[in-house]
Amino acid sequence: MTTKTPFRMSHSCASEARQAARELHAGVVQPDMSMVVFFCSSDYDLDVLADELNQLFGSVPVIGCTTAGEIGSAGYRAQSLSGVSFSAHAGAAVAGCLPDLQHFDPTRGQEFVHGLLHDLDSHLAKGARAFALLLIDGLSVREEPVVRVLQGALGSIHLCGGSAGDDLKFSSTKVFHDGAFRDNSAVLLLVSTPLPMRIFKTQHFVSENERLVVTDADAENRIVKEINGLPAAEEYARVLGVSVADLTPDHFAATPVVVVLDGTDYVRSIQKANPDGTLTFYCAIEDGIVLRVARGGDIYSNLEQAFDNVRQEIGPPALTLGCDCILRNLEITQKQLKGKIGELFQRNNTVGFSTYGEQFGGVHVNQTFTGIAIGSAPEEKHD
Repeated sequence: MTTKTPFRMSHSCASEARQAARELHAGVVQPDMSMVVFFCSSDYDLDVLADELNQLFGSVPVIGCTTAGEIGSAGYRAQSLSGVSFSAHAGAAVAGCLPDLQHFDPTRGQEFVHGLLHDLDSHLAKGARAFALLLIDGLSVREEPVVRVLQGALGSIHLCGGSAGDDLKFSSTKVFHDGAFRDNSAVLLLVSTPLPMRIFKTQHFVSENERLVVTDADAENRIVKEINGLPAAEEYARVLGVSVADLTPDHFAATPVVVVLDGTDYVRSIQKANPDGTLTFYCAIEDGIVLRVARGGDIYSNLEQAFDNVRQEIGPPALTLGCDCILRNLEITQKQLKGKIGELFQRNNTVGFSTYGEQFGGVHVNQTFTGIAIGSAPEEKHD
């Protein structure tokens, strides 16, 4: 027995952009589409992909971004195109684009949100719930101020999202809005739905005791120059028991650093070790911050428990919009869990991507899975 759902998902592993777009469209097309959200490998010819999507979907609003891996009905993949369509029965959906993030102005950000809220208000049904999905240029280095302002302007509407990727090339990450891929920009989707929903996050790291004090940092560019008064990469490598020359993304994935605030560990992930001995992070790090190296627990069990908690609250998700850090992807791949975790995502109808950072509420986080789970209408729930 299948439950009727206002969401249709599709996932193409075709290598050619037009073919991938056609397979996506064939899988998600439905009457009264109010929004389409997609996630695509940066290896596609993006101009060709945009052209084909525009031809296929016409006047239907379409948003998306480039990724470092895609999650969809084909599992947890790379070099693919995943997506989902919302029918009008899912509720009201509006989206907008915030350009020129390098010159982001808080007042402009607030006005941007207020404009979208005004558009959404005209469609709001009584008793509806609302959420916000943010897709943002993952190389903009502007996530912290943007997410802080947007969440402040959204008030009680909870924001969740991810930073666009480019398959670890760190060259160009793009969001898609109004028929075109754009860099230095963010897309915000607001959805009001009568369906049960839950916004959640999970990470599987626990901090150790050794203190790593940031003694010299360039917060604006997310570069840490010194830790404990020594070159940052050298000190981090010492704690791990490896040489600087041997540091790889696998080390960063397996042993990130965390900041402990009010007893909770917040992961601060390392993007790369630089030739000058500095470390570049996926989020802002300031002088004086005390970091601790963290070791991971069971990433599968942790994620399974998070979905179990969701199911207890809203029943089996009809759709989960998921943002999973690239470093989690690397760990999952290294531990040969891609198929098993892909099946877990499939069971929970997850459509999403591997990110260069995640947003939850007003905070930019790392090495975390953030999700928006939407259930079925109460009368359609079944075990």
